[in-house]
Amino acid sequence: MSFKDQILEGIPSVLPPAKPYDDAINHAPKRKDILSDEEKKLALQNALRYFDPSQHAELLPEFKNELKTYGRIYMYRLRPDYKMYARPLDEYPAKSKQAAAIMLMIQNNLDYAVAQHPHELITYGGNGAVFSNWAQYRLTMKYLAEMNDEQTLTMYSGHPMGLFPSHKEAPRVVVTNGMMIPNYSKPDDWEKFNALGVTQYGQMTAGSYMYIGPQGIVHGTTITVLNGFRKINKSPKGNLFVTSGLGGMSGAQPKAGTIAGCITVCAEVNPKITQVRLDQGWIDEKISDLDELVNRVKKAKADQETVSIAYLGNIVDVWEKFDQENIHIDLGSDQTSLHNPWAGGYYPVDISFEDANDMMANNPELFKEKVQETLRRHAKAINKHTEKGTYFFDYGNAFLLEASRAGADVMADNPTLGREFKFPSYVQDIMGPMCFDYGFGPFRWVCTSGKPEDLAKTDQIACKVLEELKTNSPEEIQQQMADNIQWIKGAQANKLVVGSQARILYADAEGRTKIAKAFNDAIAQGEIGYVVLGRDHHDVSGTDSPYRETSNIYDGSRFTADMAIQNVIGDSFRGATWVSIHNGGGVGWGEVINGGFGMVLDGSKDAERRLKSMLFWDVNNGISRRSWARNDEAIFAIKRAMEAEPNLKVTLPNIVDTDLLNSL
Repeated sequence: MSFKDQILEGIPSVLPPAKPYDDAINHAPKRKDILSDEEKKLALQNALRYFDPSQHAELLPEFKNELKTYGRIYMYRLRPDYKMYARPLDEYPAKSKQAAAIMLMIQNNLDYAVAQHPHELITYGGNGAVFSNWAQYRLTMKYLAEMNDEQTLTMYSGHPMGLFPSHKEAPRVVVTNGMMIPNYSKPDDWEKFNALGVTQYGQMTAGSYMYIGPQGIVHGTTITVLNGFRKINKSPKGNLFVTSGLGGMSGAQPKAGTIAGCITVCAEVNPKITQVRLDQGWIDEKISDLDELVNRVKKAKADQETVSIAYLGNIVDVWEKFDQENIHIDLGSDQTSLHNPWAGGYYPVDISFEDANDMMANNPELFKEKVQETLRRHAKAINKHTEKGTYFFDYGNAFLLEASRAGADVMADNPTLGREFKFPSYVQDIMGPMCFDYGFGPFRWVCTSGKPEDLAKTDQIACKVLEELKTNSPEEIQQQMADNIQWIKGAQANKLVVGSQARILYADAEGRTKIAKAFNDAIAQGEIGYVVLGRDHHDVSGTDSPYRETSNIYDGSRFTADMAIQNVIGDSFRGATWVSIHNGGGVGWGEVINGGFGMVLDGSKDAERRLKSMLFWDVNNGISRRSWARNDEAIFAIKRAMEAEPNLKVTLPNIVDTDLLNSL
């Protein structure tokens, strides 16, 4: 069967043969055995409802074995035979070009070069899933192929509920992931309900089909590293950044360090993913011996090199060894997936990777104990370095939160609301006040033609727009504009593309709107093919997360989720092609609500109208919330937005005199 025929077939009427387990692929760890015997029967019933009853007898023992062996029913047999990658738009069987673009984005998220655990349909973060099983993938792709522009596909945590009548201005797809009743968002709730096959962890951009590989976070990480060095009044040149995690989005860290111009040491325990990052050129060198690492870093410092080094081993060993050897760390962080601490997001020290995976599945209580012991050691080693002058920041994957729960020494001596920890979140000190409050965030686009020359043209268009905007930009955002122009000029040389022909660029509402309009004009003139717009959910408006995206909100509202919900509802009726809202993300199940969108530009006047309406709202929704929290930068930004748009009228905060308040 051709690729198009297989898409249109959906779930096959004749079962394909069972597929052997491919040991060469980086697989998800076995999930713990959490279901009762009755719940296991329910999980099997839930899985079999995708198939004709005549197939149940053959599939039942197979699915039972998957559940026993892996802790989930992935339906490996249903994995397609064709290569998984983002094909040019016209290669998809579709009645709607918008639907074809969504198919392209789904396949990009499952591309072996992009996805962390492709056979388990997990894109990044250890559990960030596009779908829970391969039947869901097949059925979704079939629905998208059949969809017309007056239908909307409703996605319930990976399950395609069906095509419903709507209208051409409505989103073509509405995605929800993990939207639990609030009292059922503990980590074990995810384990249980995911094993039952009734919900999934969409991460941030995995379950909304907007992940573009590690590039998606390289730019933000580059800005973070650059501004981290600015904060301590040092040049990156010849100075040291130490962190950990190379799996999904964390894999961007060494590339970002190189672009920023520093020495980067990034630890990773998984040998397969470490090799992948080396092969992709995202790290320069791989070292597995601590003494060799020490000598290499000393040489890099002496020679003032720009180099990225992966240490194949546990990050705790690095912090402790560098303390013993008196190697000064200028910037320190951690981006292991501590939103997922008990299922592969963080590994205990002094235990091999293989033994840890075995313990995780077969002795989860001991594994949890070892992880918490490691977190206490990790924090103790960091504290020794910060006493010597290291600037450490939490990179938002719940390191400080989980370390505090483990009893580690990470709490502030004099905690205040929003400053409970002795170390800041990177959003509190860097990204929040310097970017998000001004409206700058991770705008993305994908060239659906698959042509590198189209991506190069969009880079040129974006650069031209930014240079024009910079000439009239206020002093407050000149540095942000300059950083982004430098980034886009170096994007081609830095070979950031993994998977689709995609790009990311931090821009504010004005920048996003003008860049998007310029793209749409170029499409209308036949210069480039269709473009998909999107963004990371980790943005100005998309995410409510008290320990990351909204950690610099100090009015007490950082634990509310109104902004993210308003964001996705507002995007849906202002022209988004698809919208998504998730429980969970980079900081954990039950710890964050985040929303996102995708928008297809086709060169039409309708697309121009939609992009202007939706992109303006998508950013200024978040600025207005940050302004109401009394963030000075956001007050400046929302006033500027109201001057530019007469129909925007936002309630501004009145500031209480501190002396008056303290006189009570």
